Amino acid sequence: MLLKDWPEIERPREKLLQRGATSLSDAELLAIFLRTGVKGCNVVDLSRRLLKSFGSISAIYQASHGDFCAHYGLGTAKFVQLQACLEMSKRYLSEKVQQQSYELSSSQLTREYLMAELRTEQREIFAILFLDSQHQVVQFEKLFFGTLNAAAVYPRVVVQQALKHNAAAVILTHNHPSGVAQASHADQLITDKLVQALQLIDVSVLDHIIIAGHQYYSFAEHGEIIS
Repeated sequence: MLLKDWPEIERPREKLLQRGATSLSDAELLAIFLRTGVKGCNVVDLSRRLLKSFGSISAIYQASHGDFCAHYGLGTAKFVQLQACLEMSKRYLSEKVQQQSYELSSSQLTREYLMAELRTEQREIFAILFLDSQHQVVQFEKLFFGTLNAAAVYPRVVVQQALKHNAAAVILTHNHPSGVAQASHADQLITDKLVQALQLIDVSVLDHIIIAGHQYYSFAEHGEIIS
């Protein structure tokens, strides 16, 4: 069935305009991005096929240029557009985070920004949000890469970067590509080591947030930050 033959309220673009973007399914959002289907397959059905093939929207974002274009109905132009959309989302969230202090009103925004930065990564990355005395974001930096444990994250490097940015506080973060939003014993050891090291230069650790896909684990929310 052609999309133009669907009831108007069920067409993705019209539905978005009337009900808002949050009312759309993943397939409908992807359909708006793709714009057109292929012969014998309208754009919504094409989107459903792609989501089934890749597994999720995150997997589509993670796909290499070759893997993305190998799917019928996709090509370099759409790959470039998708990557541009992802980067614009990151920059939008970065700007919003930098405009607000780290309070209850903005903690969700902070998590959304960290998710945008880390959830599609296929290897573990340890990063830090450096904050000033008003808890405004000064800099976000990805510092350590690969399998993370207490020995692979160097407090000396973190202290150096905190001094470089004249930070008064930090938010630690890293991702779990496995999708498990739980803190391991190694995660606790890393946190404790960095809290102790940063205390020596009067820098507070406000939180350590683990990103696992669309889920997260906050040390602060679980009462596990002692700074």
